[in-house]
Amino acid sequence: MRRLFIICSGLLVLTLLALGTIWKPALWLLLIALPLIAVGVYDMLQTSHSLWRNFPLVARGRWVMEFFRPFLRQYLLESETDGTPIPRMFRSVVYQRSKGARDTVPFGTKIDTYREGYEWIGHSLAARSEQINVAEHRIRVGGRDCKQPYDASLLNISAMSFGSLSKNAVLALNEGAAKGGFAHNTGEGGATPYHLEKGGDLIWQIGTGYFGCRTLDGEFSEEAFAEVAGQSAIKMIEIKLSQGAKPGHGGILPAIKNTAEIARIRGVKENTTVYSPASHSAFSTPLEMMQFIARLRELSGGKPIGFKLCVGRNSEVVALCKAMLETGIVPDFITVDGGEGGTGAAPLEFSNSIGMPLRDGLAFVDDCLTGFDLRGETRLIASGKIFSGFHLVKNLALGADICCSARGMMLALGCVQSLICNTNHCPTGVATQDEGLAQGLVVADKNERVAKFHHETVERALEIVAAAGLGTTAELNRTHIFRRINFAEVRRYDEIFPYLAKGSLLAKNPPESFALALRESTAESFMPVDNYAQHHHGLQPLS
Repeated sequence: MRRLFIICSGLLVLTLLALGTIWKPALWLLLIALPLIAVGVYDMLQTSHSLWRNFPLVARGRWVMEFFRPFLRQYLLESETDGTPIPRMFRSVVYQRSKGARDTVPFGTKIDTYREGYEWIGHSLAARSEQINVAEHRIRVGGRDCKQPYDASLLNISAMSFGSLSKNAVLALNEGAAKGGFAHNTGEGGATPYHLEKGGDLIWQIGTGYFGCRTLDGEFSEEAFAEVAGQSAIKMIEIKLSQGAKPGHGGILPAIKNTAEIARIRGVKENTTVYSPASHSAFSTPLEMMQFIARLRELSGGKPIGFKLCVGRNSEVVALCKAMLETGIVPDFITVDGGEGGTGAAPLEFSNSIGMPLRDGLAFVDDCLTGFDLRGETRLIASGKIFSGFHLVKNLALGADICCSARGMMLALGCVQSLICNTNHCPTGVATQDEGLAQGLVVADKNERVAKFHHETVERALEIVAAAGLGTTAELNRTHIFRRINFAEVRRYDEIFPYLAKGSLLAKNPPESFALALRESTAESFMPVDNYAQHHHGLQPLS
């Protein structure tokens, strides 16, 4: 688009000059054309706006429309349910914080506090006012078998692969993580040179395609894994079982984004659509998975090993806990993704109708670990739709120790939600492998925005914790958050998600709410052992 602008500008000036030799008034049009061309040239040279760099002059139309939008919608209150892909209020917060601009609001809340689903935290009359230090507030990840524990920030970058994102986007995210002292999840595409270049802490994600640690036929390679895991930038290693956007489906890299470079890094054929399998080939049962975790911990020199999942059947999570007890092998962390998770490419039905929502899944996994007396052995990470300090606080109150955000970080990079991530035509250079578009994203500018967004969001979360009269996020629990069920009814989170007593699932008479999951689960299989048709209707199971 930049080249087209230069060509069109040159042709316009030459045309007006030629026309002016015949008709003098045409030269007056240069008084309009030249300032516009000057604006376009400025757009190409500036480094703050990716859209302006990629679409000089034309992209300013977006800001004009945003200017008039409040006047067009002056009688409409925008809320979390206004139908936009990401609520406008949260997009504005991310943009303002990433730029270091004012993010306070006048005239109070713009949300209808009596609508169903409205949530808040109860503040305390004994609120605290201590000095907040974001850098010092860390959460240690690493159980008894971990030799290299990692002190993680409250907020980190969720999994996004090089391939889905441009190299400039990856570089900016990683340098922002390095400046802000938080972790950057590589996504299942592997730890690429762009993840390693800027020195940010990495969570290396291993998906079913084993990119970065695979053999030529796509199986897991211990030698390749040990080589990558031994690098100092790799702080934690995450086995991806499933993700919220398309649980049970596997990853997708569209052919148009599978360049020669990406194919070389991942060990696949270029210009082909790459489908990661729906499940792992390195293990097939919960018991085998625990042994795999132990082996990765050994090969990595004792770094924290965990896994990521979107909760499907409750019995599968219980089966994993039973395998932990039977083997004595416990992951250092578990990342819970919600069925509302985002991605650049997923079937509509998978995005809308498969997988447990984050809050339900997070509370259930926390309860399982508590009920089996495993909670002290592992950290919980919540991943999904985190744009504000209150989003952080809600997940921490439900049971998370740490949170990760993908969309919030993408917005900090300059994403404008064009919703064409899988077409390779991302106008801001975030989700594309088009070199021309990617160059519009200036790493030196965007890494600062990522770091600022992280710092401001964590700082606001800690301020909220202090307002509740608490000293640390570890003191947050489900009693602190309230949710409006309807106009006349409000419930606390501990009423919506009742706590399970420590060790109660090991008791002779476990809680009735877990009875079915306990009966259906076994450490020998992910699949439930009971057959609904056989046991509840007296029918014989189909062969």
